[in-house]
Parts: sequence; structure tokens; C-alpha cells
Amino acid sequence: MFSSLTPGDVSAVIQMAWEDRTSFETIKERLGLSEPEVVRLMRHELKPSSYRLWRKRMKGRVTKHRALRSSAMNFADRVVANHRRANC
Repeated sequence: MFSSLTPGDVSAVIQMAWEDRTSFETIKERLGLSEPEVVRLMRHELKPSSYRLWRKRMKGRVTKHRALRSSAMNFADRVVANHRRANC
């Protein structure tokens, strides 16, 4: 499933998934992975304790979904997520 992703893409998904301000919609736009696919990738790539910590952190976090954000949240996650670090 994730075989089409480069190591740099996997690293970028993990980084964006950990960022509070980068929404799942942005990850979908950038790399084509839906929220359930991001969850599966994180489960596969992270240590079990890190995965549990990430899931606990993401549960109920409105910033991870554009539709749940308040209009007072005035930041462009597309700009925030535009950076890429090559960790390969």
C-alpha cells in the first residue's frame, strides 16, 4: 500500500501528522493519503508507544480537520506543510 511512497514521503507524512496545524486534508492534497491511511502508516512506521502517544494527542484535536476549525483560527496549513525534509 505504501510502496509507492519514497522514504522522504513517509518522513513528510509522519512530520505533518505530528504537527498540530497541518490538517489531514492537507496531507491528502500533498501525498494522496486519507486519514485512515495516515493512521495505518503511523501504526506501521512508529514504535507502539509512539503510535499510542500520537493517537492520544490527535484524538479530538480540531486543528487536524479543517471543517472543525473555528473561523478565528487564522493560519494556512497549506503553507505550514509546504516544507519537506529528506531523511533518506
